[in-house]
Amino acid sequence: YVGAIIAAWSTYGTFRLESSWSWRIPSALQGALPLIQLSFFWLVPESPRYTQPSQLSPLNLRNNIKDSDMSHRWLVAKKRIEARIVLTKHHAGGDATSLLVEFELKEIEDSISFEELVVSESSYMDLIRTPANRKRTFIAFVVGFGAQWNGGGVISYYLTLVLNTIGITSVASQALINGLLQIFNWSASVLAGALMVDRLGRRTLFLWSMGGMLVSYIIWTTLSSYFNRTLNQNAGNAVVAFIFIYYFFYDIAWNPLLQAYPVEIFPYSLRGRGLTVTLGSTYVGLIIGQFLNPIAMNATGWHYYIVFCCLLGILFAIVWFMFPETKGYTLEEISRIFEGKRPDATDELKSTEARTESI
Repeated sequence: YVGAIIAAWSTYGTFRLESSWSWRIPSALQGALPLIQLSFFWLVPESPRYTQPSQLSPLNLRNNIKDSDMSHRWLVAKKRIEARIVLTKHHAGGDATSLLVEFELKEIEDSISFEELVVSESSYMDLIRTPANRKRTFIAFVVGFGAQWNGGGVISYYLTLVLNTIGITSVASQALINGLLQIFNWSASVLAGALMVDRLGRRTLFLWSMGGMLVSYIIWTTLSSYFNRTLNQNAGNAVVAFIFIYYFFYDIAWNPLLQAYPVEIFPYSLRGRGLTVTLGSTYVGLIIGQFLNPIAMNATGWHYYIVFCCLLGILFAIVWFMFPETKGYTLEEISRIFEGKRPDATDELKSTEARTESI
């Protein structure tokens, strides 16, 4: 939402300009951050894949220890050379002969070898091979596709059309509402959503979110219908309020859990492929919405909101009957839940130990 805030408020500040700079400035600002990233790209260390094993000697290490914020795991995957340098500097005080470095490097290497073995033995067919995996895959698809078809896509991409249906046609008013909405979304996502994930649980947060979104959308649709009949601007203003309320409930679950929940429910060997299902279904929903939503909005006006009320009801039912709670469980315990088993006493003990160690 940081990028959305920059885009929204730069547009608000330039829309009054009567030259082409009214759109050039916001466009240039959107390209500024990638340019900054590109400038730092040249500071990224060269891939060590061509480095020879002889360069792992303690003498060479003492001469080549550099500060680095790169992930140890990534460096190990790149022939382990820079990983040894980082471990030597930050964990062994510059002592290239430390046994601690050897131990940690071996530990990371074993972990990566296990990952490669597991991934090589799995396939996309495993996503639908067992009832438990079919349920996981269905949930991953629903989360991804539902993120685009729970009503938020209409506001995100076609807020102008939505505001036109309730009599708010001033460009200044529309730009101001858009700017305030982006700040509100950022605040709700960070201050509410991220803080409640581990307190309320994933399933509970999804249910609160879907229930609040459904009620907000029903009231929003009703007010839009009333405005269409009476042209009462108070009803139109009330719609704006419920757009913010709707987005609060969207932000508390769909932003923090869109990728986190699917990753959590898949076993280790299928986690990457499961996330691919979520991201793929997200873009499928996005593509369909990009073509369908503007046509439907122009043709039916507020009546199109009824479709999303129905979809929100369906999504709420799916969450209620299909989404298990994963809060407080280890990944092994979550696998047992999907297999139709309750975690046993040993699993509970392991879960308690894991949480204690994390603290």
